[in-house]
Amino acid sequence: MNNTLHRIYIGLFFLIGISVTVLLAINGYSYYSTSVEERFFHPQHNLIKPSGSWGHGFGIIGSFMMILGVSIYMIRKRSRRLFNFGYLKHWLELHIFLCTVGPILVLYHTAFKFGGIVSVSFWSMVLVVLSGVIGRFIYIQIPRTIQGREIDITELMKMLNEMSDRLSSEIIFDKSLLDEFSILTSPERYKDFNLLNSVLFFIKDSVRIRKFKRRLIHHLRKAGISKFRFKELKRLVEAEIILTRRIGLLRTMQKFFRYWHIAHLPFAIIMFIIMIVHIIVTIIFGYKWIF
Repeated sequence: MNNTLHRIYIGLFFLIGISVTVLLAINGYSYYSTSVEERFFHPQHNLIKPSGSWGHGFGIIGSFMMILGVSIYMIRKRSRRLFNFGYLKHWLELHIFLCTVGPILVLYHTAFKFGGIVSVSFWSMVLVVLSGVIGRFIYIQIPRTIQGREIDITELMKMLNEMSDRLSSEIIFDKSLLDEFSILTSPERYKDFNLLNSVLFFIKDSVRIRKFKRRLIHHLRKAGISKFRFKELKRLVEAEIILTRRIGLLRTMQKFFRYWHIAHLPFAIIMFIIMIVHIIVTIIFGYKWIF
């Protein structure tokens, strides 16, 4: 999948997710904003209530999307036979899409009213989604090949040294700019990084990098280099800063990722167990959809 197709692939996911959320909210706003006691008299009650033809359908489709999203990603990740069947990151993006839109549909299925044991499943689902967002952030901080294999520290240092040699031979910085670049490309600056200061660190670091990039762009434009070389040098500088960060945070992010699995998996198991119980009880009591 080339870059253009990948952008269309991701863009389609965003479009579908946002459209589903907004259209269902607009269509059902009148019903969802009505008090629970008065919903029975609402003209959309038979459609949107959890056992209604629409509400029930939201639950079925949303649950199916979550089950499918988890299953296909786990199978692709663990099966050696499917190792070359598409890039793992594209399967992860599909997993994220299905496991984001699915819970949104389940939320509309509940008509924003949940209690008892089902509420445990719902809040487990919320925690799974939120922890999934955090997990995605941690995942992209760990350098990987295009097939999804983690790159070890030796390979990363080799890549960094090659990139540094190329930059030092192709670009001339002024003294202050060079000093700042040396700091930003030193893995040592991440040695005191920990979970408690991570959010503040990334905010401050992003601001610092953005300021440096503005100064760099101004410097390169004053140098009067060609447009093509300008873009290439800018890309190399950005790549080295990102690679340095990933080298510096590699051990920390790998540790975070292990802890994340410990937190993410139990919530997912609880959610699916209660979901299955809920489906069985629904079938026993004779609730049917459009069949």
